[in-house]
Amino acid sequence: MRAQEFAARLRDRQRLLGYWSVIDSPVSTEWLAHVGWDYIALDLQHGLIGYSGMVAGLTAIDASSSAVGLVRVEANDATAIGRALDAGAAGVIVPMVDDAEAAARAVAAATYPPAGIRSYGPMRSQLRIGPVPAEANRDTVVLAMIETPGGLANVEQICRVPGLDGIYVGPSDLRLAIGGATSQDPAVADEFEAAVKRIRVAAENAGIAAGIHNPDGASAAKRLAEGYTFATVASDLVHLKQASAAHLKAAKGE
Repeated sequence: MRAQEFAARLRDRQRLLGYWSVIDSPVSTEWLAHVGWDYIALDLQHGLIGYSGMVAGLTAIDASSSAVGLVRVEANDATAIGRALDAGAAGVIVPMVDDAEAAARAVAAATYPPAGIRSYGPMRSQLRIGPVPAEANRDTVVLAMIETPGGLANVEQICRVPGLDGIYVGPSDLRLAIGGATSQDPAVADEFEAAVKRIRVAAENAGIAAGIHNPDGASAAKRLAEGYTFATVASDLVHLKQASAAHLKAAKGE
């Protein structure tokens, strides 16, 4: 499945599963892309990946037969969005989107004129996406993260921004946004679940995709059963630590 099919499936609200990568390690990213995930998301906001690492990671993902590479960009910035797409990302996940105006800026940055403001320079993306601007616009997805107080308050308006393909819940920041003392604070569990439902319903009513980040596969299955249309699992760094710790514990006979 490549960019055009991925975009069509996401917009059709078909179920998609992805994996999160924060490590600048193209070899491990290539292995992950061969597992069977629909997409691998490279995290340039909080991850340990720079521009060259992003290019290498997207190249590694493209070595698989099915997965596409998404990039969570550093910020809602036209340069960052354009560089990720020029490098070959099938779509961008834009963090900290507070309102419809911010969502519209993200869409414009990812879209060629006359509909948007993306500058033409598909250095690597033209190998798989486009290079005709109209085709690139068709095959590129734009996802707005809902994770701030403003984003939650304005989620219904955000979901109705023309050209926005979907929203994506950042659960850690969202929990803090609703008053949690930590990113896992159980004291706001009810408020968090209400927010997660509100975001899902807003996307459903607008007819766009609804995605969410999850700590594990079981949690992803739960969110998909609730009505989310795509879900991402954990991260390579988290699983590396968990697997190593589990083997150490077993080796000690604990």
